[in-house]
Amino acid sequence: MLLLYGVPPTKLILWTQSLFSGITIGGFTLAPGNFLVALLVIIAGLIATNIVRRWLTRTVLPNTRLEFGARSSIAAGTTYLGVGVAILLALAALGLNFTNLALVVGALSLGIGFGLRTVVENFVAGLVLLIERPIKVGDWIIIGQHEGTVRRISVRSTEIETFDRASVIVPNAELISTSVTNWTHKNRMARERIIVSVAQGSDTRQVAQMLLQCARDHPKVLRAPPPLALFMGFGDWSLNFELRCFIGDTDDFVTVRSELYFALEQSLREAGVSIPFPQRDLHLSRPGRADRAHPGEGESG
Repeated sequence: MLLLYGVPPTKLILWTQSLFSGITIGGFTLAPGNFLVALLVIIAGLIATNIVRRWLTRTVLPNTRLEFGARSSIAAGTTYLGVGVAILLALAALGLNFTNLALVVGALSLGIGFGLRTVVENFVAGLVLLIERPIKVGDWIIIGQHEGTVRRISVRSTEIETFDRASVIVPNAELISTSVTNWTHKNRMARERIIVSVAQGSDTRQVAQMLLQCARDHPKVLRAPPPLALFMGFGDWSLNFELRCFIGDTDDFVTVRSELYFALEQSLREAGVSIPFPQRDLHLSRPGRADRAHPGEGESG
């Protein structure tokens, strides 16, 4: 087609030779052969990284004593490392001189500063989460208005599955820069606080003993630390108590609380101890005769 448009054959041959020999951009020569090799290198690196990750997650890590969150961090770190090595090998196959890499990074930093700042922040925060591990896969966390279990920590964001089975995608930078409540950071032990109010005049010692007995009878309440029944004070219409006890697994938090309330209600009812309700006194005043008189009543016509 170029020949039809009048391009001389000699110039066409020179263009073809320069294309296949490589195009020089500054001090870097981009050749089609090197580009093909670099593409094959990065594809092979990604395939090898995927194979190594599957081997770790399916064969090696399940046979160790590491917890699930640590195994997920190791697998994710292996993926990042493999992808990074594959990119470096691909750049080397292209013939890029790494002495000029600082210039390339400097050129890219301007674009990163304007358009990719948030992406880079989330990427770095994801690396911090995987290395420092303040939050792990499987943890029960509360961040802002969201509460649930961490299902996945990726490069940009973290997936939290709420107890309503909804997925909340939280940027990694938000997990680093804001306060996060982690119920399972060090261990899965949790404390239950059961608040009970009884009618005034009840036997406080008896009520405290019933609270302790209900906690001791529950199979999922730990014996150490022992449960504690506290008399918290006098209310306007009640005597206020609080039962504090520990359970071994946060997954049982809600069910244990409900079962303790059931047991306490039955125990108090069988002992004849009533649970009071708010009381309000209503005073009605009767208006005087003068207020009931009609206007003009008693006056002469």
